[in-house]
Amino acid sequence: MNLTVKSALAGAFAISATTAMAQEDVIDVGMILPYVGVYASLGEEIDQGFVLALEEAGMTDRFNIIREDTEASPQVGVAATRKLVLQDEVDVLTGLVSSGVLAAIRDFVDQSQTPLIVSNAGNDEATGADCSPYITRVSFSNAQVNRPMGQWLYDQGVRTVYTLAPDYAAGRQHIGAFVTAFEAAGGEVLGQDYTPFGQTQDFGPYLTTAQAADPDAIFVFYAGGEAINFVKQYDSFGIKDETPLYGSGFLTSQLYLDAEGPAALGVITSLHYLPTLDTPENKAFVEAFQTKANRLPSEYAVQGYDAGRALVEAVKAGATDRESITEALRDVQYTGPRGPLEIDPATNNIVQNVYIYDIVEGEDGKLTQELLDTVEAVRDEPNGCEL
Repeated sequence: MNLTVKSALAGAFAISATTAMAQEDVIDVGMILPYVGVYASLGEEIDQGFVLALEEAGMTDRFNIIREDTEASPQVGVAATRKLVLQDEVDVLTGLVSSGVLAAIRDFVDQSQTPLIVSNAGNDEATGADCSPYITRVSFSNAQVNRPMGQWLYDQGVRTVYTLAPDYAAGRQHIGAFVTAFEAAGGEVLGQDYTPFGQTQDFGPYLTTAQAADPDAIFVFYAGGEAINFVKQYDSFGIKDETPLYGSGFLTSQLYLDAEGPAALGVITSLHYLPTLDTPENKAFVEAFQTKANRLPSEYAVQGYDAGRALVEAVKAGATDRESITEALRDVQYTGPRGPLEIDPATNNIVQNVYIYDIVEGEDGKLTQELLDTVEAVRDEPNGCEL
């Protein structure tokens, strides 16, 4: 065989090896989010945040994203997850807005040993009694964002509250965590109401009952369209002038402020992210997201971003397949747009700051979040989790 042929074959083998290596290096990501329906805007924010993290790292060519729509339906979510794992053979799953979908796919994810990075669904059990070594959450737990408000409100002189929330698992978990902390601090809950989830248009009867109890404050959890309706009706009924409103930060999310308008002024809530955080990491993130999406990022955008960032950090540490990604995610820690974060090895839940903030009018006349206080490095107890 002459040297020319040998050289040609050697070059061919080298190209083949390089191609194979490149194929091995590509991480297939199954993105499970609602892209239509009531939660479509949340899915879009999470998706855009995730992609931004890959772009920022200069690693978009390392990831092949395969998207499936859950429609926020547990049944659809299970089918989408099975397709991504069994047919597409993805290396990692991410997404999930609905806690119901997360609960529905939990056993399949665990049994198939497929790493899942949760970028929204907050049900406490996912990193509590129903935890799995393959499920890592970079968003929040329902208890985590509400528990700090119990002690904080008591410290502000609030001694009695009345609570309201939609009647489903997340509503009861959000309120339950606050109530436990508030009572432990010495506060008294004068009454609680749970409104029919997704069906309540008129909050008037509930607001009237709450006001009649004469509490120092009203504490609530509402999100989406219910948050907008509740805040507006709370203002229109005149209760705002007599009884201050507090709640979980989803009540006054960046996504809803324009729709809520002046009714949101003075409402104080707690959450794990504000676009107004004055840090170099957040300023850079806000600028990049605004350039990409032409709007301020919400907590959903930063959750998607941190899901992408966590995966990037895992791959940088050498993870290339399901097993190594699962292991590497446990060691992820960095300071990002929402502040310092890490994954708690006892629960696989995120450890993060919780911010307490007021809604005020900014210099430009638009509503904005004003930081009042920071509760640092909030972590959940294992609550039955055994990893």
